Amino acid sequence: MSMEKKIIELAEKYRGYTAENLSKLVKTKSYSSKEEDVCRLIKTLCEEAGFDEVRFDGLGSVIGRVGSGKKKLAFDAHIDTVEVGNEKNWKFNPFSGEVKDGLVYGRGASDQKGGAASMITAGRILKELGYGGEYTVYFTFTVMEEDCDGMCWKYLIEEEGFKPDLIVSTEPTSCRIYRGHRGRMEIRVILRGISCHGSAPERGVSAAYKAARAALAIEKLNEDLEPDDEKFLGKGTITVSQMDVKGPSQCAVADYAMLYLDRRLTWGEDADLAIRQVREYIAKATGDKEEDIIVEMPDYDKIGWTGKKYSQELYFPTWKLDKDHPFVLAAVEDYEKLFSSEPVVDKWTFSTNLVATTGRHKVPAIGFGPGDEAQAHAPNEINRVEDLVICSKFYANLPYVLEERNV
Repeated sequence: MSMEKKIIELAEKYRGYTAENLSKLVKTKSYSSKEEDVCRLIKTLCEEAGFDEVRFDGLGSVIGRVGSGKKKLAFDAHIDTVEVGNEKNWKFNPFSGEVKDGLVYGRGASDQKGGAASMITAGRILKELGYGGEYTVYFTFTVMEEDCDGMCWKYLIEEEGFKPDLIVSTEPTSCRIYRGHRGRMEIRVILRGISCHGSAPERGVSAAYKAARAALAIEKLNEDLEPDDEKFLGKGTITVSQMDVKGPSQCAVADYAMLYLDRRLTWGEDADLAIRQVREYIAKATGDKEEDIIVEMPDYDKIGWTGKKYSQELYFPTWKLDKDHPFVLAAVEDYEKLFSSEPVVDKWTFSTNLVATTGRHKVPAIGFGPGDEAQAHAPNEINRVEDLVICSKFYANLPYVLEERNV
């Protein structure tokens, strides 16, 4: 029997096991920096699946290992979730984890605990097959992604020295192969006015009016942004996500304004370019000198569930692989061998942990995950059990394909 058929049989055998593990993960609430319960559950599930090693890193991510080859292949799933939001928008208990009619229900089912459940099954399959090839296969269940995508991997690489040779993100792709996504950054703009009594506003300079003109300038900048040369990732975008205007009283001209911006970065765009564009467009709109406008990139600073404090600037670089990159071609072959059809190769709209591994540290990466991107952060989140099984097959077979292709 071929290796592909053995993997297919085992993945089908563990269909219920994979769905039930996802149910357990969904039932275990795990908001960013509060993931201890789900991390301890995952550690137990990996140990029960026979992994060679399971440990926590300093921030609390779970690192599982199968095999001991010279090359390092990592599969990554973040296991924190966004909050539920308005529960009235949910038709079922967000933490029910119900498995019914081929679906798993609840917060995190697609984003992104489905990938985690498929990874645990893939590790179990590799152990049952006695995998001992060229790769050490790591399964990383990472923390705080929803608050600060990639920081968990920035920590792993820069603080703990753990840098894989190849990485697969198991964020939802509808079982398509993804080879890139736009980067992003957060930008804060501070504008100053001159306060005076509200009964004679002509005596002052209104920061509120400056903010209004600045917001319209950002709208114009968004219209002017261009797509990447390949037209694969699409155009960058920028939008005002928050505004704050203040003065010394309710009867005064405002002397302070803050605009918070969400900037998505296509190929060829970086933080320096984005900040320069914002400064230029706002100065033109408000009449201020560019050097008088504060345009800055904030930091993210938080303490993980282990008590470890870590921070980084809110900049998440763009990444992509060429369509003929050896890793992409190996992923395509993996899919074709298992499913006898040609996969869709595409990109994410949103951002993932790969901003750190690949955007910052240039580790070749692909994405392949169960569930749909549109389910992320939405009420009534679900995942398909069939997707979980497809992904457990794909993950378990990938090390063998990589070896055959000498990647």
